[in-house]
Amino acid sequence: MRKAVFFDRDGVINIDYGFVGKIENYDLVQGVPQALHHLKELGFLLVLVTNQSGIARGKYTEADFFKVTQFLQENLRIADACFDGIYFCPHHPEAPLAQYRQDCECRKPKPGMFKKAAIDLDIDLSQSIMVGDHATDLIAAKNAGISKLYLVGEHIKTEKELIEGCFCYQDLSEMVQNLEIEKK
Repeated sequence: MRKAVFFDRDGVINIDYGFVGKIENYDLVQGVPQALHHLKELGFLLVLVTNQSGIARGKYTEADFFKVTQFLQENLRIADACFDGIYFCPHHPEAPLAQYRQDCECRKPKPGMFKKAAIDLDIDLSQSIMVGDHATDLIAAKNAGISKLYLVGEHIKTEKELIEGCFCYQDLSEMVQNLEIEKK
């Protein structure tokens, strides 16, 4: 079995402008390609697990999400930092669009995306890491059996109060630098 780093997307990988579903609104957080490349060098698979309720709310379509994802992967390929797996949840229990209105197992804080990735990619969740910008990201990972939890981004102050046992860093680059220090 392999180890992985799981990531939330908006606010961790890209700047969260709110319902980022178009390439025109997609900007990577500074240092992300280099940080992802370094994690690959350390032997981790990279897995994106992202709630995309903007689809359920009619803000953008699944096709838009796939275009943004392709754009992301093309940009990360330059740094040899592509994701090995990408999982998304388009659902929301109160969605205006009926086909997406459900309380599913894949929507974080439930662990469905993590469990699917573990099966698909032969991942040992107990040896894996989660990086998110909200407590629900980390709660989902914890519910899946991941114990190394990292909170990054602009919501640290309020979100760290909602989850115990997480490490807090300003961004992914700082987290990766400190991960390297932990290993020494």
